[in-house]
Amino acid sequence: MSALQPLLPYFFVVLWSTGFIGARFGLPHAEPLTFLLVRFLLAMLLLGGIAVLARAPWPKDLRLIAHLAVAGMLLHGVYLGGVFAAIGHGLPAGVTALVVGVQPLLTAVSAFLLRQERVSARQWMGLAAGFIGVTLVLSSKLGASASFGVMLVPALIALFAITAGTLYQKRFCPHFDLRTGSAIQFAAAAALMAIGAAASESMVIDWTPEFTFALGWLVVALSVGAISLLNVLIRRGSAVNVASLFYLTPPITAVFAWLLFDERLNLAALCGMLLTAGGVYLARQTSR
Repeated sequence: MSALQPLLPYFFVVLWSTGFIGARFGLPHAEPLTFLLVRFLLAMLLLGGIAVLARAPWPKDLRLIAHLAVAGMLLHGVYLGGVFAAIGHGLPAGVTALVVGVQPLLTAVSAFLLRQERVSARQWMGLAAGFIGVTLVLSSKLGASASFGVMLVPALIALFAITAGTLYQKRFCPHFDLRTGSAIQFAAAAALMAIGAAASESMVIDWTPEFTFALGWLVVALSVGAISLLNVLIRRGSAVNVASLFYLTPPITAVFAWLLFDERLNLAALCGMLLTAGGVYLARQTSR
């Protein structure tokens, strides 16, 4: 297992990237918050069942439970709510990934201003290069439609939510049992989605094979697999180190979107992807 540890961050990135594709597959058959409500409830039941069978320790400190709930609402509820809403309203999966892919720079600036972490000059260079790369890819999509700016709003909300959630969890609840803690986080996120869906959606689901597959993949591979890896990475690394990985999500998502949905990118976007990868390499060097 120790030999595979250096590969865990990149395995996480690939899994995380498929989440945007899963949303694209499932959203034609359910409204965004309703889709997420079902996903979070299933993930909560799955992880809760695993925790009970394994006799995993449940947190007894009410403050820790509250911190886990807040982190869960930010990292899962508001973040994924924004992502799914953006894709559901027509923003391409690749572009949505690009918007939230600005997170590493936002996390670094926030961590620096809050004096939570020291960011080296080499990391700043890597983060800046990654940001320029993401901007190059995003610029190829700007002006594609009159409603593009409106579609960006929920994606921007998602961006700020995952940045705040990463910093919050690193600060207030960095250590917890992944099974019980994640079950609590998904329960809090499900409650948030239930309120939002009841207030704004019909909550009708078309249970097609495509939707069922997308839901199953998002629950098992993303809500359990990728989220568990994310929690491990947050626990072991700095917030900036972990956040820099999100720069790799847009290029991988763009490749998936090209293969599955024929979402095309121009030469500037491809150059931006290479610059992004180089930026992540620089940003992670001083944290190893």
